[in-house]
Amino acid sequence: MWLWRQQKVVLAVLWILMQLSLLWQHHGPYYVNDSGRYLAYGRRIAEEWCFEHNHNLRYIGYPLFVSFWHWLGAGRWGIVLGQIGIAALATACFYDALRRLGGHRLPALLGTASLILWRDTQQFNVYLLTESLFQSYLILSFWALVRAHTSGKRSWILFALCLVLAFFSRPNGFVVPAAGVLAVLTLLRQQPDQRLYRRVLLLLVLLLPLIWLILNKLLLTFTLVETYLRGEIIYGYTAWVVEPTEPIQMPPDGLSPVIRLAYFIWHNPVFFTKLALLKLVVFFGYAKTYYSWGHILGIVSFIYPCYWLAFWGARRHTIWQPACVFLVSTVLLQAFVVMMTVEDWDVRFLVPLLPCIFALAALEITRRLHVRNYISDVQAPDNYPTTQYTTGHHALRLSNRCPKPCQPCNPPVCTATTVLSGAK
Repeated sequence: MWLWRQQKVVLAVLWILMQLSLLWQHHGPYYVNDSGRYLAYGRRIAEEWCFEHNHNLRYIGYPLFVSFWHWLGAGRWGIVLGQIGIAALATACFYDALRRLGGHRLPALLGTASLILWRDTQQFNVYLLTESLFQSYLILSFWALVRAHTSGKRSWILFALCLVLAFFSRPNGFVVPAAGVLAVLTLLRQQPDQRLYRRVLLLLVLLLPLIWLILNKLLLTFTLVETYLRGEIIYGYTAWVVEPTEPIQMPPDGLSPVIRLAYFIWHNPVFFTKLALLKLVVFFGYAKTYYSWGHILGIVSFIYPCYWLAFWGARRHTIWQPACVFLVSTVLLQAFVVMMTVEDWDVRFLVPLLPCIFALAALEITRRLHVRNYISDVQAPDNYPTTQYTTGHHALRLSNRCPKPCQPCNPPVCTATTVLSGAK
């Protein structure tokens, strides 16, 4: 079929049409509440090389990006076109990463089409906000991790660079390098020689004091305890608040931000737990009462099934485990951050993570179609990680490089074993 053979061209056309429709809808670069401070900060960097040491320090990656376009004299259009260009690269890399992991074009097509056609994941490309770059750096980190598995040491340097870019893109950007560390630990844990794994663990333990200092610095200007007192689930949205049922015990003055937060949680466990769980539900629930019915219907009919497929895809371990750990950890770490802080009005915390959900869901759909013999031409290119499935009395070998014949399971439940290329 022509559309199947030319799917990259079709995806590219759809992506271009989506960007044009967003630019038309918003009449060019879209300025919102937080845009002003990013633009002002970027202008000061470009003109005076002046870096702030207050709350804006946490957003240093985006103002630097803004300052580059200001220095070129490109203004807001330069910023947005730059974001769109990086997003284009990230989309192409997303396709390649899923192609490598799945050994077939189907997961690449499904995942990339979801990324392109779900309007929420593309809308931030025209916003003067951090979300577009953060999402692109997340995707590039995922691609670099998959590529590093088969391409040698230089690709690991690229992976580290992408993690650094994601870290500085916004305050909660640290969830991406944290997930990257967990992915690398997973890879090292699988190696026969455990010495490097133990050394990395020791290094992380030695870095704990530095991590403590960084965490206190990040929380210094966030008034989390005061936010808890307001009972806010969504920041600035007073229609959904939690009222305490018993007196709140406040932490004494002079404590560090982390200790102050821990004191509040320890002395107000019921109130904090109620707040945290409601934030978690709202975070993953995605839909809000102030959304249109069409938007809510789209979330329920598309995003929720993607959640379900992603859950089973992650649980079955049907892809290369470090990549799975990276995708799942990124989402769960961000969910934990929301539980500890507050949800955003415009779901700016969840939407940039949807590529992780789309990737796991697309790979799970492909697995299910293989098990049912709907597709049978899976053949990973040379040096691609491939997966071997065994299901009851039906065994599917997804690569002719499998080191040993597939053995049927008893009882008939699906399992998966990652087969590294070149295994003897």
